[in-house]
Amino acid sequence: MAHFGVVAPAFYSHVSALSALALALHERGHRITFFQRPDAAAYVNDARLGFHAVGADTHPPGSLPEALRRAANPGGPLGLRRVILDMAAGTAMLCRTLPAAFEQLKVDAVLADQMEPAGALVAEALGLPFVSVACALPVNREPGVPLPVMPFDWRTGERALHMVEGSTRVYDWMMTPHQRAIEDASRRLGIPVRGALHECLSPLAQISQTVAAFDFPRTQLPDTFHHVGPLRAASHKAPSRIEPLPDIDPDRPFIFASLGTLQGHRFDLFKRIAKACRRIDVQLLVAHCGGLDARRAQALGRHGATWVCAFAPQEAAIARADAVVSHAGLNTVMDAVANDTPILALPIAFDQPGAAARIRHAGIGLSASPRFTGAAELARRLRRLLDEPEFARRCAPLAAAVHKAGGSARAADIVEAALGLDARSALHRG
Repeated sequence: MAHFGVVAPAFYSHVSALSALALALHERGHRITFFQRPDAAAYVNDARLGFHAVGADTHPPGSLPEALRRAANPGGPLGLRRVILDMAAGTAMLCRTLPAAFEQLKVDAVLADQMEPAGALVAEALGLPFVSVACALPVNREPGVPLPVMPFDWRTGERALHMVEGSTRVYDWMMTPHQRAIEDASRRLGIPVRGALHECLSPLAQISQTVAAFDFPRTQLPDTFHHVGPLRAASHKAPSRIEPLPDIDPDRPFIFASLGTLQGHRFDLFKRIAKACRRIDVQLLVAHCGGLDARRAQALGRHGATWVCAFAPQEAAIARADAVVSHAGLNTVMDAVANDTPILALPIAFDQPGAAARIRHAGIGLSASPRFTGAAELARRLRRLLDEPEFARRCAPLAAAVHKAGGSARAADIVEAALGLDARSALHRG
């Protein structure tokens, strides 16, 4: 049995995906512990998984909600810089505290989220094997492929290449505070200096919860890179906060709308979605993930939502839906892909613009500006998703690819193979 340390950003969606992989490894006899700031313990809600708090001196209990509010609403350049500074501070804190924590708990190997380089840096410094996991779009770079945060469609030709190169330079300049945190941590840990996320990936195995058919064309991914599809728990009891699906009329189209855990407060956007669904006379279930109070949730019903809840059984809702309206968070997008459901993407932040671009590239949905698109235009695009059979036709091969990709079980196979683990051997520290 090996003891895996899991290091991810303090975001529910990342911890949720990694928890599915962690549970698959736990079922094979391994021990799992997540390491993060104290507030992140709330995201690890399965008794089979451990949690060890670090960094309470700089990231005390009660400080995470304000950081999440900044991440959800960065605003202008100054607000975005504050979010990047938060990322840098988080990486610095983890690089400072993880070595002693890993030693104390006798961690044997690390599952390192691509978006939090501390797991990879500390594992390398301690001589621990580690596997990189892309819970968001992969950060692996190659010429001509737009970064995940960029909204550009994939194109060939010199002009497209210059656009990708120029946008990458701008991104790297904006990320300078995080780069400095990675560089400083590398020096303190005594490993070769690195500065960007794509420079902190495992040489043993890299796992992505996408499928190749969803991404832009790639030619330079390493042989150790594996598309496994959505990381979801094979079996689990639904938390009590999740409401059951309502009684959906099979004779009327059904739309499911969710903006994820960070963006569920966006009442104005939900209101426009509700009005759009009223215009085309379809059923709408809104899941706001606790972002709206009771008054605003009730108001959505008056604007056109058929049902409004905090948390819905997302996979079941998406499987039943004729179309999904989403912020293009990768967990929701991959659930839609797996269930053959067209997507209207309203990307807001992080890798969501890149996910929306890939939705357009694959032809499995449409996108629109969450800020500027009115109800009438949202209605028009939803009508297209419902009426034009090409979207569903293009969804089918991607759904088939997801079902063949292997998910959490295959990811666990890859982790064990990369680390030389099987039913007869274990990884022990000397």
